[in-house]
Amino acid sequence: MAAPMIWRSVTLACALAGAAACSQYPAFTQAYLQRLAGQVDALSVVVGDFEASAMRAGLTRTQALDQMTGTPFLTDRQDDMRRTFRRHAVLSDDLARLRAASPVGRIALVTRVSDPATVQAAWADFEPALPLTVAGAASGAIGGALGWLVAALGLRGLASLFRRRPRAAPQTRREPRLTPSAARTAPTLGGVRKTRA
Repeated sequence: MAAPMIWRSVTLACALAGAAACSQYPAFTQAYLQRLAGQVDALSVVVGDFEASAMRAGLTRTQALDQMTGTPFLTDRQDDMRRTFRRHAVLSDDLARLRAASPVGRIALVTRVSDPATVQAAWADFEPALPLTVAGAASGAIGGALGWLVAALGLRGLASLFRRRPRAAPQTRREPRLTPSAARTAPTLGGVRKTRA
């Protein structure tokens, strides 16, 4: 009787922990969005300066990058700029999508909240608060459901590990069953005429 009570308590605790953790997602997303905007602004300055230099030389961005060869320094600088352009494009797209989405809609855009440097910077200044918004309630409900599911599956797995397997009943050897054989008829002699003595 005690085991089911413990299991229910563990499941409830995991559901509450999941709800509490996930309910902070909308507020964290807002902090991430502000940091992301700063990252995009900084990268836009670098990209704009490079493109302005290329235009003064009568080159496109690609042509200017292709000319950055000949020495190890220029080759490394070329790789740095290519990474900068890729990062600027990805983060700019993430920023546009997150800004266009509502707080509730951002729950489905969790893959857009994934830049490691920006996540780290946002987390460093993030302070959890009581969620009083629809997005916070929705995130909390999702977190509670996930916490409950994880706990239920985990406890079921533990129970299956410790559950005793039933022993197979010993098999008794059965004696073969003898059946009466059909009565054999006496053989007849064909072609033999029976005479009286």
